[in-house]
Amino acid sequence: MRNLLKSTAMMAALGLGIAFAQAARAEDKVTYGTNWLAQAEHGGFYQAVADGTYKKYGLDVTIVQGGPNAANSALLIAGKIDFYMGGGMGELSAVEQGIPIMDVAAIFQKDPQILMAHPDQGIEKFEDLAKLDTILMGKDGYLTYFEWMKASFPGFKDEQYKPYNFNPAPFIADVKSAQQGYLTSEPYEVEKQAGWKPKVFLLADAGFSPYSTTIAARTELVETKPELVQRFVDATIEGWYNYLYGDNKAANDLIKKDNPEMTDGQIAYSIEKMKEYGILESGEALDKGIGCMTDAKYKAFFDTLVKIKVMKAETDYKKAFTTQFVCKGVGLNLKK
Repeated sequence: MRNLLKSTAMMAALGLGIAFAQAARAEDKVTYGTNWLAQAEHGGFYQAVADGTYKKYGLDVTIVQGGPNAANSALLIAGKIDFYMGGGMGELSAVEQGIPIMDVAAIFQKDPQILMAHPDQGIEKFEDLAKLDTILMGKDGYLTYFEWMKASFPGFKDEQYKPYNFNPAPFIADVKSAQQGYLTSEPYEVEKQAGWKPKVFLLADAGFSPYSTTIAARTELVETKPELVQRFVDATIEGWYNYLYGDNKAANDLIKKDNPEMTDGQIAYSIEKMKEYGILESGEALDKGIGCMTDAKYKAFFDTLVKIKVMKAETDYKKAFTTQFVCKGVGLNLKK
């Protein structure tokens, strides 16, 4: 009996110790800053909050919504938030400027940046866009991917460029124009306003292919708290699989709470397009899991930027990312 009581007491103490350890672990508060207003393209992060995945990994995560007046990238650099939704050439530019931040996971294998054209103008391939009189783009696009377009395909010229003011009306009215956009949003809005589906061309499928919707962190955090970084990365990846293939209602409710203008129709369209075009699941991510990054792909995009003279060849691109936290098959078992 004494041994039984002693064993029971030891088990109780062990259980209490585990409970205390879990409680202490749950005190790890983490902030993740997005780069825009809440939307389905942020769904996996919201899912991991809504369904308790972050808590399962001992994390208390707050999503800091981005938007036109937000400065989340600056908050990351200043150490006011822990992680940021980076991508494109952001972290490479930071390295070039001596700012110590890096990507620790790439949620989007393909950047959803597109150009779209009218459906009845004989524009069937990406290079056919060179036939058009006008391409409506933001200044950043003009200085980056349009330089790549001119260097990679015959016929594109500076005279085609006109500033995009985030209003689709000029594009809808001009059949000889193309317009920049995001795969998961602008085509949906054009169809709603115009009543026809635009032709959509994903820049990533044409060859301009940075990682996007990354998890960026300060280099100091990666070096001093790699276990925390790993937990956040793994939980986020699971969140994305659950968002894409599980019950995502609670996550969508959180998205609409943060961004009341978001609609169920827009959310459904975005999820459909992310799956259709392999935004999260293509390349290495198909076998090694969402979030996967490779040196080869990072270098290929860096070489593209060097070729079009957007970046200096001597920039140490390897400082912009680390692959130590990804490509481990996390979450693949959740895909249904």
